[in-house]
Amino acid sequence: MKAEEIAREFPPTVLRDYALVADGARGAVVGPRGEVVWMCAPNWHDDAVFAALLGGRGVFAVTPSHPFVWGGCYETGTLIFNHHWTSRGDETIRCRDALAMPSDPGTAVLLRQVVPEKGDAHVDVVLDLRAGFGTQALRSLRRDDAGRWTGRTGDLHVRLTGLADAEVVDGVLRAHLRVPHGERHDLVLEVGSPGEPVDPQHAWTSTEHAWRSAVPEVPGTVAPQEARHSLAVIRGLTSDAGGMVAAATMSLPEHADEGRSYDYRYAWVRDQCYAGLALAASGASPPLFGTLVDFVTQRVLEGGPDLAPAYTVLGAPVPDERPVGLPGYPGGFDVAGNHVRGQFQLDAFGEVLQLLAAAGEADALDADGWRAVEVAVSAIEKRWQEPEAGIWEIERDWWTHSRLECVAGLRSVAKIAAPREQGRLSALADTILARTSQDCLHPDEGRWQRSPGQPGVDAALLRPPLHGALSVDDPRSQATLRAVRRDLVEDHHVYRYSPDSMPLGSTEGAFLLCGFLVAEALFVVGEEVDAFRFFERNRAACGPPALLSEEWDVRQRQLRGNFPQAFVHAALLSSSVRLAG
Repeated sequence: MKAEEIAREFPPTVLRDYALVADGARGAVVGPRGEVVWMCAPNWHDDAVFAALLGGRGVFAVTPSHPFVWGGCYETGTLIFNHHWTSRGDETIRCRDALAMPSDPGTAVLLRQVVPEKGDAHVDVVLDLRAGFGTQALRSLRRDDAGRWTGRTGDLHVRLTGLADAEVVDGVLRAHLRVPHGERHDLVLEVGSPGEPVDPQHAWTSTEHAWRSAVPEVPGTVAPQEARHSLAVIRGLTSDAGGMVAAATMSLPEHADEGRSYDYRYAWVRDQCYAGLALAASGASPPLFGTLVDFVTQRVLEGGPDLAPAYTVLGAPVPDERPVGLPGYPGGFDVAGNHVRGQFQLDAFGEVLQLLAAAGEADALDADGWRAVEVAVSAIEKRWQEPEAGIWEIERDWWTHSRLECVAGLRSVAKIAAPREQGRLSALADTILARTSQDCLHPDEGRWQRSPGQPGVDAALLRPPLHGALSVDDPRSQATLRAVRRDLVEDHHVYRYSPDSMPLGSTEGAFLLCGFLVAEALFVVGEEVDAFRFFERNRAACGPPALLSEEWDVRQRQLRGNFPQAFVHAALLSSSVRLAG
């Protein structure tokens, strides 16, 4: 089968229709035709073996043979996705998709199970697996006596179980399956360094148990179903080493043809802290909270005052940006690696201290954690007056938000510090806040402005008061909230800041993180009705799989940017807890 034929059979769809299955070590994006169009293996930051999402080769499709309509949902508290296809006549098919858990860091195990729910199931299966972002076809394909196919692509070994009668043309396997009603059919794809063949029944049982153990119910929230789903997303994006990728994908445009395509398959320190703080507030999944804290602790101890903004999930440096030769998702372009590799982001130290303080309050801070507290405090003492890239990773400036996050972190950790350290921490927080008030207050409105030289408001400035930098009732906090609502809101969605001389939405979508921040800020000042309006609007900014991306196109009602975005799901969890009072 030629590349053009596969591309026509499985064209890209809007992001809201894609689901994600993940096991912590990697994730697979699957569309409504049952087409897996994106997966990197064996780990998040490795090259893709399915690259159709970005216009390249590589797809694994299980698609009804007859015309159908699609629906789908996750099994509660998991990233096990169920497609539901209804055809004309009496055929209804369910297809369960999952990455097997517990995960093997060296081998991806993709489970697919066809279940006829009404009538017999007729599906067509295509496997076009290609390493190197779609450039290296399957080779050395052989079928053993048990009907399993084995082969290689690049340096990866491949095994496929459950498609014994496939035809092979140019490294592509294709077959038609008929599954009688009352039976089910398993497909198991192993990519990496497979050991003994996987037993499908055992793999499904193990995966279901792993999800039940990792993602409990989340009581005490205003949206328990969505809160639990967000917890499952965070777990699925977090490796056993504790690194949580910012998103499962790369190169998905934030705005068509605006040059805003990035690679988010790495662990941002800030995002780790947001997720950890949300878990701490909810009281859910202490083991997951502990792995997030441990990962941050080790990065702080290794990096000291030169802490990088992001790392691979294994703790290695993020590679520099480079093209990989893919056409890109429509409206975007291909890019692997990330420009944050060489940046300094001061706010990360404040958020680290907030996370470690939460661990201390939960009596979960070990000796390394206390050393990381001292390292982070020393880094703030040394570097708080330097220009830096800030939360939005743009030009170097004296960003207000970064200083206020450090104030919040110092005040948080002072609460758990020894009495002899409390004075030092509080004094440093007071000094930073006084200087920031002197240089970063808008002269006419009394609100925080973005930096001494940038008078606009920034939605991120709502976060530090929520975490103790200063009171939410402080006039500066109140004035900032009023300005955000006046300047950055459209239909209860919130933009991060206003672009110079350009209307909102002209270069990027609304930031869902900021929408949830406004919901929290309104709730704590007693404007509960409006708080719920923002919360409900932003939690609904998704498609059937209920995955949230970084941005939302307010007018077209579409997801924008890479997804699912971990810190947005963390923000949903956090605001769901706060709005419960």
